Amino acid sequence: MYKNSERFLTAFNRIEKLLRALLIHKKDVGFSKAVKILRNSNALVRTYSDDLLEFAELRNAIVHNKIDMTHAIAEPHDTIVERIEEIEKELSEPKRVIPLFSRSVYCYQLTDPLNKLLTIIHEKQLSKFPVYQGEEFKGLLTQKGITNWLAGRKNQDKLNGSCALEEVLPFENQDNTRFIHQGTTIYEAIEIFKEHTSKGERLEALLITRNGKPSSHLLGIITTWDILEIS
Repeated sequence: MYKNSERFLTAFNRIEKLLRALLIHKKDVGFSKAVKILRNSNALVRTYSDDLLEFAELRNAIVHNKIDMTHAIAEPHDTIVERIEEIEKELSEPKRVIPLFSRSVYCYQLTDPLNKLLTIIHEKQLSKFPVYQGEEFKGLLTQKGITNWLAGRKNQDKLNGSCALEEVLPFENQDNTRFIHQGTTIYEAIEIFKEHTSKGERLEALLITRNGKPSSHLLGIITTWDILEIS
């Protein structure tokens, strides 16, 4: 059976190889330097950067304190070994938004009546709906947008639920969604939400297509609630 130090060093060396592959012009830098460079542009490395830097210190202790080729003074705890192996697996095969968030998305046309959408809200407890004109994406309609539309008609005796969605959509925040491609990692998706939050902007959802283009078929959707569950 492998000692923990051997398992640790095996995972560490694999991670180091992965990091070097991600570097374009600085493949000869050390492990810690590679982590510090890549965390500025790679969401996955940034997520695990603190762990990786601690692993670098432990690796040095193991290698430099070896009495001989069969004995290491610093022997990692089981939890440390399990953690580095878990991170090594995630770096080599990061979770992607597809298939994790693959799902059927209820889409509507500008000419569809509001009542049609309200029925789905009631039956399915959904709250975010892409709206199209033909195959052209026009915006993401949410319950907040519908509420804004209702508030603008509070003085009317009767609200018309048969009105077309094109009358409701202007009351929605027009910058409330982004399109991403199916190969986007979940860490990159989380970063997109965080980036908008740091700017004081509310992103309602990420819409997933094969190539990240609004004109392509929708493969899934990620909402703020989804992000909270996986963060």
